[in-house]
Amino acid sequence: MGTVALPPWPAVPPAHGPVVLRAFADGDAEVARELSTDAYVPLIGTLPASATTEEAQEWIARQRGRWAEGAGFSFAVARADTGRAVGFAGLWLAQLPQGRAAAGYAIAPGHRGQGLASAALRALTGFALTLPGLHRIELHIEPWNTGSLRTAERAGYRREGLLRSHQEIGGRRRDMVLYAAVHD
Repeated sequence: MGTVALPPWPAVPPAHGPVVLRAFADGDAEVARELSTDAYVPLIGTLPASATTEEAQEWIARQRGRWAEGAGFSFAVARADTGRAVGFAGLWLAQLPQGRAAAGYAIAPGHRGQGLASAALRALTGFALTLPGLHRIELHIEPWNTGSLRTAERAGYRREGLLRSHQEIGGRRRDMVLYAAVHD
């Protein structure tokens, strides 16, 4: 993946409302372990299901390396008032030369239902749209994931359509709803 020259890490951490997006820290293993208890999160990334503390720390190390390897920005989503991590948000830039990026996010189960995901997505999108040459950010969400569909809409993304059999997750081809935010 390291073929894309990435913009610099943000000097000021992106923030919106109750959240700030920051670099992952060693102390974030607790949120990684909690994310690993969600049945879906391990299917879509590199965090093992029911991760041990060591596996959680290895996942954090991988997240810290995403920018250096040219994949994109992987942020810890933290509460602005305490700095405590509650999830993650990623901006994946393999298609930056074409003016596109993909975004992803997850909030740990114990912190859901508080508007943190939509605040994190707004912060991520605001940061993304400052990047030179980036005109479009896409989200791919499974149709059954109503919480994530609502998050995208609350964060200002527009639904563009259904991508049938778009990607493999957990050993099966899955449909994805395409949402996008564009730079006007």
